[in-house]
Amino acid sequence: MDRDEFVADCRVRAATDLFAHTWDSVALAALASGPRRRRELRDAIGGISDKVLTDALHRLLANGLIDRRAHAEAPPRVEYALTGLGQSLVDGPMKALGRWATEHGDKLLDAQEKSARNVIETRVDQP
Repeated sequence: MDRDEFVADCRVRAATDLFAHTWDSVALAALASGPRRRRELRDAIGGISDKVLTDALHRLLANGLIDRRAHAEAPPRVEYALTGLGQSLVDGPMKALGRWATEHGDKLLDAQEKSARNVIETRVDQP
């Protein structure tokens, strides 16, 4: 790959930005089993506020990863579903990251805990 391809607006940056918001990938994973209403999404995810879910859904819609379908019913019903692009992200990179996390997650958490202990010890040792 040519070094000039790694400019600020490159495709790699755009793709990695998809994982910058923790709840975005969680919402995508919750939609992997099929379309869901907003309340079903909140229940499936757990621990997410309404505002944070709204923000995540807006980002995912803006990136073309999900569709929002409003049904003309009384009361109104809105469902969210993965697009083909969103499904390819879930089936490809997210699934690979999940496998990696299963295999290496303990080592990652151990390293993070060790680093946190070192920071605390360094602060305690300073005058």
